[in-house]
Amino acid sequence: MTCALVALLLLGAAPAVAQGVFKYTDDRGVVHFTNVSPDDRYTQIRVFQSSNGPGRVRPRGPVKTYDALIARTAQSQGIPPAMVKAVIHAESSFDPNAVSRKGAMGLMQLMPATASGLGVSRPFRALDNISGGTRYLRMMHDRYGSWAWALAAYNAGPTAVDKYRGIPPFEETRKYVQRVLTYYRRYDADFSR
Repeated sequence: MTCALVALLLLGAAPAVAQGVFKYTDDRGVVHFTNVSPDDRYTQIRVFQSSNGPGRVRPRGPVKTYDALIARTAQSQGIPPAMVKAVIHAESSFDPNAVSRKGAMGLMQLMPATASGLGVSRPFRALDNISGGTRYLRMMHDRYGSWAWALAAYNAGPTAVDKYRGIPPFEETRKYVQRVLTYYRRYDADFSR
């Protein structure tokens, strides 16, 4: 990431500084981001900013667009598809090109190191992102045996959950867990049993 983009994302640069955020994946699979005049290899993306409470993020796209893919992927990992859909809603509001201020990417907002560790080389491709995010969610549930703790680890990282032996006392994480569980109950009816 260029220094200018990091400053833009972290400090909220004035509108005159950047006209957008652009990404490009080179031949080695390295993803590059910039906010300066890119060439034709770059495509414009939206920078997603999350909300701070249950139900406050309105879906940006049709909420059923990814249901078949979610169902297949969740089934392959043995987890409820409604949980995967709830995480997608909370993380990206169904925007496959979402990028957080911290650099998380795609529908399930995979951090670059997490994506790399999961073998996800194309984090903005729905299939790859959902597959990687679902596998990570499964790993967190296997590790903690609780959806609340798994979601807390998905949001704050397993180190924080281990340190606090449960959901960390971070307001953002507590609201995140509540929001995802609310969405989970809402989306449960979207998937046949």
